[in-house]
Amino acid sequence: MGIGITVGSITNEIGAPSFLHAFFSTISAHCEPKGWGTRYPFLMNELYQGRLSAAHAVAALNELRDAKMQLSKLPPSVVIWDIENRSAQPPWGTNIAPTITSLGNYFVSSTGRDLFELLEEALSASSVEKGDAVIN
Repeated sequence: MGIGITVGSITNEIGAPSFLHAFFSTISAHCEPKGWGTRYPFLMNELYQGRLSAAHAVAALNELRDAKMQLSKLPPSVVIWDIENRSAQPPWGTNIAPTITSLGNYFVSSTGRDLFELLEEALSASSVEKGDAVIN
């Protein structure tokens, strides 16, 4: 069963729960040396937990953009599939598309969209429409 992000009446499909967990695990492991949510509290402690208040959408959008910038400097080989089990590997192993050049473009939704772009669109909509962003 796949999950998505909903703002208002629009839902964008993300993919498997393990995929979304890997996305956030990778962000935390590589960008938050003091632990989960210490650098990106709105992304990690609100959105990842299932609901981001529209009042925090702009702050979360800034966190997302910073995370992408940081991860764009890292090779795909250092992806963290599960922050609680660092030995876990993606189901596809190291067999990735040649277009994936960094962790900044590693995560692609089940519908083929760059996950950073998909989340950026949703958080922008949350800010403009004053609706919470919900992971469901």
